[in-house]
Amino acid sequence: MSQSQNNAQPLFGGVEAGGTRFICVLADSRGFIKARTEIPTSSPDTTLAAVRDFFLQSAPAFGQLAALGVVSFGPLDLDRRSPTYGYITKTSRPAWSQIDLIGYFKRSLNILVELETEVNGSAVGEFTEGAGLDCENFVYVTVGTGIGAGIFAGGKLMQGISHPEVGHMMVPQAMDDHFDSCCPFHTHCLEGLASGTAIHKRWQTHPKHLPPDHLAWDIEAYYLAVMCVNLTWMYAPEKIIFGGGVMSRDFLYPKIRANLKHMLNGYAHDVVLKDMNSYIIPTVLGGNAGITGALSLARRAYLEARNS
Repeated sequence: MSQSQNNAQPLFGGVEAGGTRFICVLADSRGFIKARTEIPTSSPDTTLAAVRDFFLQSAPAFGQLAALGVVSFGPLDLDRRSPTYGYITKTSRPAWSQIDLIGYFKRSLNILVELETEVNGSAVGEFTEGAGLDCENFVYVTVGTGIGAGIFAGGKLMQGISHPEVGHMMVPQAMDDHFDSCCPFHTHCLEGLASGTAIHKRWQTHPKHLPPDHLAWDIEAYYLAVMCVNLTWMYAPEKIIFGGGVMSRDFLYPKIRANLKHMLNGYAHDVVLKDMNSYIIPTVLGGNAGITGALSLARRAYLEARNS
């Protein structure tokens, strides 16, 4: 194959933009990874320029970069009618508010760019290649530093005036819990009481140091089961998929399922009640859900543009 023929091959870029690092991946049309790097999150100018340079320098050896999918921390403006569509809006991360992610990459790379939140991107990854494959109605929940959820309904991401903020749903405080909250906005929201940050502050140690029989996990399972009850009754998903660092503790799943069954008290679809093991499940993509979703967004943008 000549160099000119090789350069005609469409390539797809994926970026998972996190508060600590940006993961960047270059893949071919079959999904095979051609190049990968991780860039520490510093100032917007420095970080975004490094991401741009990765794609400009790595793509020519394999083909032509056709589209880029970005899944990012937020909040994000995802309203296509908005003058700030594609921006990170008001974020607690220093200097990152009002940053035009889509505009930067469109201008610097001259390609199609698709943007989603981190958790929605992970939900897309689960839908295309993970535990949500061939499942049109599910919720993907990440429990880590914060808590967020991506909701698929009828095979599409649920999106209103903004992306869902499941992590800030109000929950009743557990009987044995006297922790106020780590959320600066709410005293009884899920993220403020059940995120990895909340566990750390409540017990003054990292969650990974807490043994399986610690009271922390009974409290955690209670809060996550309350969330699952609300998601079950509001959205009637076929399954609820968990990811994130906190959910790497396998012993949490039986606790959540037992709490959920008790809270539902028989009031749910028979599919849910008869097989909790298939309803509350872990991700099969692990830490790759977000970048898998980013690549899926890039491929979708390319195919839609080609077929329009």
